Amino acid sequence: MDEMPNESECGALPVAERLRSLPEHDPNDPVESAILSRLAGNWDRRATVRRRDETLDDVFERDRPDFPVALLPFRNHPTYLGLDDEVKAKILAWGWVAFNKNVMDIEQCVVNPGFGLIVNDAFNTRLGESMAIAVTQAMVDEQYHTLMHLNASAVTRRQRGWRMPESALPLGYKTRRHADRLAVAETPGHQALVSLAFTTVAEISINAHLDLIAEDDEIQPVNRLTAVLHNRDEYCHASIASTVVREAWKRFAAEQRGYFLTALADGMEAFAAHDFTTWARILELLGVEGSGQMLHDVKNSSGSGRLLQDFSGLRHLCQELDVLDSVPFDWSTVTADGP
Repeated sequence: MDEMPNESECGALPVAERLRSLPEHDPNDPVESAILSRLAGNWDRRATVRRRDETLDDVFERDRPDFPVALLPFRNHPTYLGLDDEVKAKILAWGWVAFNKNVMDIEQCVVNPGFGLIVNDAFNTRLGESMAIAVTQAMVDEQYHTLMHLNASAVTRRQRGWRMPESALPLGYKTRRHADRLAVAETPGHQALVSLAFTTVAEISINAHLDLIAEDDEIQPVNRLTAVLHNRDEYCHASIASTVVREAWKRFAAEQRGYFLTALADGMEAFAAHDFTTWARILELLGVEGSGQMLHDVKNSSGSGRLLQDFSGLRHLCQELDVLDSVPFDWSTVTADGP
């Protein structure tokens, strides 16, 4: 698998060099040059993904685990506990690659298409030019987030010496659930509502999802800080998503409201769940004997729990819309008032 350039190759470049990667323009036109120079200069200040160390390899600590053991759904199963340390380390490294791939899949397949609908005012919010600019900027941020997570997986592969390509893994469960729901939507209008619902869940719950990594001081610092930096932009994105939904809700007909809430609950179920399909593939790639039975045992265990449990942001939005009891989601299964 071809790896992306490391941070020293695609970090803060001189303005003249960054201009070459921006849209085609006339360098002799002072207005065009001024606009694009400002745009190029803003990347360093606007997107947190550019405020990072020069080289990720120099700050990689090889004696740290790559992923929290607490996030393994099978961490207490005898089959996992009986594995040797190297296999356990590889499972954690694969877990980090899978976490990054899941984030990238969500950004590219769920969030940016949803933002595209918002920019084109598919929901008749009439929020105007300022919101269109804010959403478009968020779409740019998501591209940088994708690059940041891809770089984080790449440095893990280099430092560990394990191949672990993203292409060996399936599409993330949250993205698959989104695609499945789009496939059964009977009209373009229903598809748009599904997209808005899943984008809303993604943008309002992504902070809690990233916190699963960002708040763990025991893991690889490069990985923890990747989540920390990504998280900073997402607080702004959550506000954008909430604003759009509140305005769209005012204009939805009763049937649209019901369909949106059902899709919202489906998105919440997807974001709360462990991705057993991806874990099955990882354990298969590592040749872990008995992994199928182990995953079967865990999936059918009453104590298997949820991966993501903080849905306080979405609960607050539903309270604002006065639909908390109308959403077909069991709030008692999550921490809905914050950690």
